[in-house]
Amino acid sequence: MTEPAITEDLIEAHGIKPDEYAEILNILGREPSFTELGIFSAMWNEHCSYKSSKKWLRTLPTDGPQVICGPGENAGVVDIGDGQAVVFKMESHNHPSYIEPYQGAATGVGGILRDVFTMGARPVAAMNALSFGRPDHPRTRALVHGVVEGVGGYGNAFGVPTVGGELRFHTAYDGNCLVNAFAAGLADADKIFYSAASGVGRPVVYLGAKTGRDGVGGATMASAEFDETIEEKRPTVQVGDPFTEKRLMEACLELMQTGAVISIQDMGAAGLTCSAVEMGDKGGLGVRLDLEKVPTREENMTAYEMMLSESQERMLMVLDPAKEAEAKAVFDKWDLDFAIVGETIAEDRFLIMHHGEVKADMPLTKLSGSAPEYDRPWEPTPPAEPLGDVPEIDPVDGLKALLSSVNYGARTWVYEQYDSQVMADTVATPGFGAGVIRVHGTDKMLAFTSDVTPRYVRANPVEGGKQAVAEAYRNLSAVGALPLATTDNLNFGNPEKPAIMGQFVGAIQGIGAACSALDMPIVSGNVSLYNETDGTGILPTPTIGAVGLIAADETPILGRAREGDLLLLVGETTGHLGQSALLAEVFNREDGDAPAVDLEAERRNGTFIRENRDWIAACSDLADGGLALAAFEMAHASGIGVQIDAGDTPTLFGEDQARYIIAAGFDAAEALMIAAGQAGVRLQTIGRFGGTAVQLGHSQASLGELRLAYEGALAEAFA
Repeated sequence: MTEPAITEDLIEAHGIKPDEYAEILNILGREPSFTELGIFSAMWNEHCSYKSSKKWLRTLPTDGPQVICGPGENAGVVDIGDGQAVVFKMESHNHPSYIEPYQGAATGVGGILRDVFTMGARPVAAMNALSFGRPDHPRTRALVHGVVEGVGGYGNAFGVPTVGGELRFHTAYDGNCLVNAFAAGLADADKIFYSAASGVGRPVVYLGAKTGRDGVGGATMASAEFDETIEEKRPTVQVGDPFTEKRLMEACLELMQTGAVISIQDMGAAGLTCSAVEMGDKGGLGVRLDLEKVPTREENMTAYEMMLSESQERMLMVLDPAKEAEAKAVFDKWDLDFAIVGETIAEDRFLIMHHGEVKADMPLTKLSGSAPEYDRPWEPTPPAEPLGDVPEIDPVDGLKALLSSVNYGARTWVYEQYDSQVMADTVATPGFGAGVIRVHGTDKMLAFTSDVTPRYVRANPVEGGKQAVAEAYRNLSAVGALPLATTDNLNFGNPEKPAIMGQFVGAIQGIGAACSALDMPIVSGNVSLYNETDGTGILPTPTIGAVGLIAADETPILGRAREGDLLLLVGETTGHLGQSALLAEVFNREDGDAPAVDLEAERRNGTFIRENRDWIAACSDLADGGLALAAFEMAHASGIGVQIDAGDTPTLFGEDQARYIIAAGFDAAEALMIAAGQAGVRLQTIGRFGGTAVQLGHSQASLGELRLAYEGALAEAFA
């Protein structure tokens, strides 16, 4: 088949800028072939190269005594003691999910699970953070149904519990939903598998499902804005098969026990191209591929199509040649393809052959480690305008408005579609606080959470970035877990706009400061840029996924409030209403500054919660909706009424940070007061649990009435 001539239109269609094409000509000393153009396009796009973000990602804290492997591998690895490690990462599948919601979300889950078991870890937990447009937008209903069914369909069939996540609705996501998928797995700390190839002349082996034309050009599409041609992009979305992935995982984990695996890389974005280039680049080797040996499920596939296909459930490995037969037997047993498709070479070359014909011959290091890197111009986000007057409202009316909104109503309709109990180690399911699982065969537990408040980040990227990390820290501390480390999923608009790049830079600065102050290094992550449609960008949404450890001799804080328990408030309350949930849901306003984050107070108060767990019956951090919403959620989870003494709007609905509420009996509350005084922590009694009503100041409603509104909001909108 004759390859098309390289034209300006073809170069532009591949997302390659004129200066980048000039650099390609300089590297090759000639015009690229069509296949080479596709390879450069895949490896130099934003999705694979991080060319706009690398400069700033390097500033993030990534080290700590608990870190076994930080960013740069398929997933991060953190020590949890006793020779065990937790392996985790979060990634986006935003563009594919907007184009084809079910498969986009399903393959996002499949991709993140592969990132984890590629490292030699068996996946034990999943989460997802979803952002959609306003509920009455013509596309939102179909997107919500498709994405939720895709997440559940893949995760449930694969057999991993979904233990947490986020869900939000805002008009800024009308044209570009966000689907961020998280997975965590367990492995022996001394049996982690990496992607760097080693040894010249070793076989490069293709494993898993066959290659088709689905997903060709997907990575390039993921690095572009949307416009009216969106429907034409549908063929760039992959199709997933969770049952094949389950077999692939079992085969890989079994193969890893044989000692045959030298290096391993899953085929994610840019498929065969990216996996081969990354393995070679990290190992300082070249790679030769013979494409006629690649198992395909469609006839007459071209070199271009095979190199850029993003067909799912595939792996690339470099194997010990002496154990080739043993390795093949494992994959034959699991009925998966096993094909030697090339070899490692000493030269800095990426040589692609197809039926004896050279389709690409380029310096491998120029594709990955030496890809373009930009120092994009950026403008700091201007200080937010001062908050205007916020009228006092009847507190129960304000609470009802939050409870009956799709943003703050119960997520039951969503998480009931996910299997949260598979593997039988789930201790705390979605719905109230962080998800918790047992570390199988031990008395340890792991806690997981995902957090960000995009309104805060838009108003004040530095404080908003800090707050995302601080809220993750609080969610983990509230269940008694020591926060260990984080993964980030940085979703932003077009980085070529200085104001958007300024949001990104500010958020990174805030995230970095918080991760350092709270000893929660970033060990893995993903950047998703160009989340725009017709020039309108999303809210800046730097999602933080975090993992915490509950040691074998520690009890998790997973109890419920009881009749007569006191309601205690940890932390300082000034009544910050800027960018609050109350403003957005009741007054349709998004003004004022984000709340300031005192990282020293966050650390002090979180440590107080964890160290005094034995006195605490139930605990929740305070975030969106402030004291009123957190107290209702605790009452709802406990099935018991609550009375709060205060009745003013700032105290009940302000979103000051570094705060928790605690339910405790009288004697326990006294002990907590003494401990708080010794620790320099502000602790006060603000109410009590009991009865069947929710009373805020002098205003009250029955718990049953409020629960009905809370449980029905999301189901009424989408079920």
